[in-house]
Amino acid sequence: MNLNTVSIFNLSPPEKLQLLEDLWDDLAASPSDVPVYEWQKEELARRKTNLMNNPTSGLSWDDVKRKTRSLYGR
Repeated sequence: MNLNTVSIFNLSPPEKLQLLEDLWDDLAASPSDVPVYEWQKEELARRKTNLMNNPTSGLSWDDVKRKTRSLYGR
């Protein structure tokens, strides 16, 4: 191992967040290259079926934000 190599684990929290943002932007630039596995497709189909059969089982985006903010104080 080269001791001069920068480790992502030595980055500051803001640098780590910037790295994550850069990686996400890079992946988002070519979404067709990001694999979607069969189990993920099956889970999405299951959730969609559940929502179609039980339309009131989901939460609105406003409800999700309100609940999250009440739990985490933001």
